Amino acid sequence: MKRIALSTLSLALLGATGVAHAQSSVTLYGVLDDSIQYVSNVGGKSLYNMAAGNLQGNRWGMKGTEDLGGGLKAIFQLENGFNPNNGSLGQGGRMFGRQAYVGLTGDAWGTVTVGRQYDPLVDLVQPLTGDNYWGSTFTTAGDVDNNDNSSRTNNAVKYTSPVWGGFQFEGMYALGGVAGQTGSGQSWAGAATYATGPFSVAAGYFRLDNAASSVPRTTWGGTSDGTFDGIQNIAYQTAKSIGIASVAAQYVVGPITTGLRYSNVQYKPDAASGFGTTEKYNVGAGFVNYQVTPAALLGLGYTYTHGNGDSTATYHQVSLGGDYNLSKRTDVYLVGAWQHANGNQRNAAGQVVSAVASVADYGFSSSSINQTIVSLGIRHKF
Repeated sequence: MKRIALSTLSLALLGATGVAHAQSSVTLYGVLDDSIQYVSNVGGKSLYNMAAGNLQGNRWGMKGTEDLGGGLKAIFQLENGFNPNNGSLGQGGRMFGRQAYVGLTGDAWGTVTVGRQYDPLVDLVQPLTGDNYWGSTFTTAGDVDNNDNSSRTNNAVKYTSPVWGGFQFEGMYALGGVAGQTGSGQSWAGAATYATGPFSVAAGYFRLDNAASSVPRTTWGGTSDGTFDGIQNIAYQTAKSIGIASVAAQYVVGPITTGLRYSNVQYKPDAASGFGTTEKYNVGAGFVNYQVTPAALLGLGYTYTHGNGDSTATYHQVSLGGDYNLSKRTDVYLVGAWQHANGNQRNAAGQVVSAVASVADYGFSSSSINQTIVSLGIRHKF
């Protein structure tokens, strides 16, 4: 990241609006992550393509602080997502689709932010999982539990506590904004984490509500984006609500980092949904990283995803990763995953069909019960 000091002229211009302070600062930053990718069994054939955002989503952004005195600061962050292969905007074409918020922070009492934000599980639970190190290739089938940060939340008010003896918590509520229907489309979440020495643990719950409707829904319309990134759960975007409970733990000893996580997810219907029985997903996953040298990292992960209720399918996924730092800001990587599916799943047309593989949340539907993805890429941070 590059820190941009406010010039005398900039301060003078800001001073004209009454908001200039000597302790103000703005930071510009970004990530470029791109790869050559191989995918098996796409319509019965192999696919070779350019794939961006494997370890981290591509972004550029700015964030800043203003010292208000007495330990109080104003903060903001604007973060844009994009595809470097064609220049298009991410997150549905939003200008600042990844994050856009403003707030106040104090060392003694914590931080309050308002705007488009990540939920507390993304902030506190996800950093202890394999996805934090290896991105999409190590995440859940279809990202049914939002482990890969598929969802952001609009109209959100979030509180983050200070860290007290290794303990920290967050709470968030997003207003649906519908007159006479306060709960329509609302979202709320809470999570907590505790770290002591080499051991860390975190847990939380995230509730996403769809917009209320008196006629059959055709899509998702809540304040949170939803988590429909694969064939595993695309049929449930008309759900009344999604509930995600997650817990993760991590242990570091020397060059080895290990982690385990579990999620329970429930897609619940109502009279306006396109399905009639709650679909439940249980996700169990683990990973181990080995820091071979200060510049070289190896990783191995396994993810088990089991759906039951409306349909019953199981997805086994094994992931491998290697990353090498060319400098503090540039690295090259090779990541891959193999997935096996069995059982039955509901497709986008609402039909219950035989389950097929679709690795992680890339969204490539396989023509068989097996699929493999391999990505050779480069990442640059600024």
